[in-house]
Amino acid sequence: MAGGFSIAVLISGGGTTLQNLIELRRQGDLTVEIGQVISSSEQAKGNRFANDANIPLLVLPRQQFPAPEQLSERLFEACRQAGADLVVAAGFLRRLVIPADFENRVINIHPSLIPAFCGKGFYGMRVHESVIEYGCKLSGCTVHFVDNEYDHGPIIAQQTVDVAPDDSAQSLQQRVFAEECKIYPTVIEQIAAGRVEVNGRTVHIRE
Repeated sequence: MAGGFSIAVLISGGGTTLQNLIELRRQGDLTVEIGQVISSSEQAKGNRFANDANIPLLVLPRQQFPAPEQLSERLFEACRQAGADLVVAAGFLRRLVIPADFENRVINIHPSLIPAFCGKGFYGMRVHESVIEYGCKLSGCTVHFVDNEYDHGPIIAQQTVDVAPDDSAQSLQQRVFAEECKIYPTVIEQIAAGRVEVNGRTVHIRE
């Protein structure tokens, strides 16, 4: 059990990852508390999942916080006030500047096998389109700690997905997302249980 471990979830769009975490929590398959949701858009469809689940929602619109430093200062202050032990990026499309007290306390999931098909501009369906255009036989997803560069922090876990000869970006995306829905909550629980250790760029998960 996580024992009162609390997360803040960051969203920018549809909120499907947030929806998965909320449903797992409702079913008892996720033991952490979802104490705060922070959205970068008033129009984000995922905002409704926070409202429907009675989770505090804070919207920090891009136009009000154009610089990463401005956004990060307000966002992490909200995470501190919410008592978040871990910040979980779930389709959050703004770059953050990680303060010292949140180093190795912010995680993200990316829909490719980092360091392939990642970095600025690689998000959503663009990733899967690029994988297919390149002719890759394997893709997958990566959970990593967030630092001050896009998709760059230490890798925690990865899961592979075969790329079929007749795959479209949409069909590949669906299979990758199915794996995301399993690996992300698993990593969150491992961190909550104190099983994840970071040494430079190397991450160990204790049994």
